[in-house]
Amino acid sequence: MTTVATFDILRAGPRFGAEITGVDLTAPVDETIAEALRQAFRDHKVLVFRGQHLTPDQHVAAVRLFAEPFDHPTAAKDAANPLVYPYNVRQTGKASTWHIGGLWRDPVFAIESLTYEVVPDLGGHTLWADLQAAYDDLSEPFKELLESVSAVYDGNAENYAQGSTKTASGPTVQHPVVLAHPATGRKGLFISTSAIGLTGVTSAESKALLDHLLRHASSPNDTIRFGWQPGDFVLWDNRATWHYAVDDYGDGARVYRKVIGVEPEAGRVPEARS
Repeated sequence: MTTVATFDILRAGPRFGAEITGVDLTAPVDETIAEALRQAFRDHKVLVFRGQHLTPDQHVAAVRLFAEPFDHPTAAKDAANPLVYPYNVRQTGKASTWHIGGLWRDPVFAIESLTYEVVPDLGGHTLWADLQAAYDDLSEPFKELLESVSAVYDGNAENYAQGSTKTASGPTVQHPVVLAHPATGRKGLFISTSAIGLTGVTSAESKALLDHLLRHASSPNDTIRFGWQPGDFVLWDNRATWHYAVDDYGDGARVYRKVIGVEPEAGRVPEARS
């Protein structure tokens, strides 16, 4: 455990992830502590704050310590704050695939965050994998190949709405398979299971590369796991990790709120497409 400023950092794994104790996010956070938290986030990529029980407004304020809260064009909004998006998996469905948020957007979300309200008695953990560590573990010739390749994704924001049937057609968007992180400059894989294909290679090569990359990027060697209690708050670097909500709790309840963080100056923000 490491003590920084007035809080403690308990690492979740040797490469990334940490729990933060000694910070009350329901109260204003002074700039010295805020900057130390931002450094901890750059260092650890996934931060968990237990038992915060944030209100919607407090959740937005907590994300604002790290990035600008994002007004999602298609997400259902919380009545208490339009920058908060409520989810109940019994109505909205589960996100039980490895994925990165906001791939319809260029740039993607910088940060995603959740406040848990109801969790199953058992199960319902979340996994994260470190995409930068996954990149580090590749051979140099393979890294060189991937530098020239982009992945193609559905560019229709409507298909990312809660309960969407994902049948609407629209333009696609491309993201580089190797991303130099805008904040740190560190390179990492940037790939998600929703990739339609890869540019610059044949269809057969695209399939082979995608199969390998998706399997490699979800290796247990580069993952951490957190379980939840009501009131827990988590935020993660959406440009350095991807995540998987484990579906091992049947029809149990899982209710949470999401707030997204972006950096508007980092690139073009397209209008929502229908």
